[in-house]
Amino acid sequence: EDEQIVAEIMGRRFFPDFIAYKTWEGFRFAGHEIRITEATDCYGAVVWPSALVLCYFLETNSKQCNLVDKNVIEIGAGTGLVSIVASLLGAFVTATDLPELLGNLQHNILQNTKQKCKHQPCVKELSWGIDLEKNFPRSSCHFDYIMAADVVYHHPFLDELLLTFDHLCKDDTVILWAMKFRLENENRFVDRFQTLFDLEMVSNFPSLNIALYKAMRKGGMK
Repeated sequence: EDEQIVAEIMGRRFFPDFIAYKTWEGFRFAGHEIRITEATDCYGAVVWPSALVLCYFLETNSKQCNLVDKNVIEIGAGTGLVSIVASLLGAFVTATDLPELLGNLQHNILQNTKQKCKHQPCVKELSWGIDLEKNFPRSSCHFDYIMAADVVYHHPFLDELLLTFDHLCKDDTVILWAMKFRLENENRFVDRFQTLFDLEMVSNFPSLNIALYKAMRKGGMK
């Protein structure tokens, strides 16, 4: 079953038939052909398999996880694929990442959502753990969903990442988080994450070493 679903997920990716002056990959989700411009010299500007897993979940569970008119934020949006799919499924999306990635992120989102979505997504800078209250004040920012794909890996900002999840998450916010397990850091982060959030594994793909989680704040609304 794992291999069949993984084959279906990876089958959503396609490549150009000719050499283009820009590096791009194509994907088919939410009834649209999505073209993503990448930069292979930057981790944040490449589509990783965890993003495909999350997009597949959003598309195939659109009744149980209805995004229409929901307020969604993606952290570590990278190339923007997850934000684009969530937008095409009817959500109002805020796609966030580091300032050096925003140009490519904005390009991909505009190219793939303009005049195709109920709500035009916005792109915003978010450096984990920095100026959170200033840029995303708790009093006025309420997100129905926080989405993240492959944000946990070998980097020195795991404390800031957990702080960011904590700041953005209200009692009724649902976190959808796809992660590839590579090193022990990932396991340790999951343990720390569970001190603040109730965590449920929604899907597991051993052949990709990727798990998809759903989480809510401890003591929050179920």
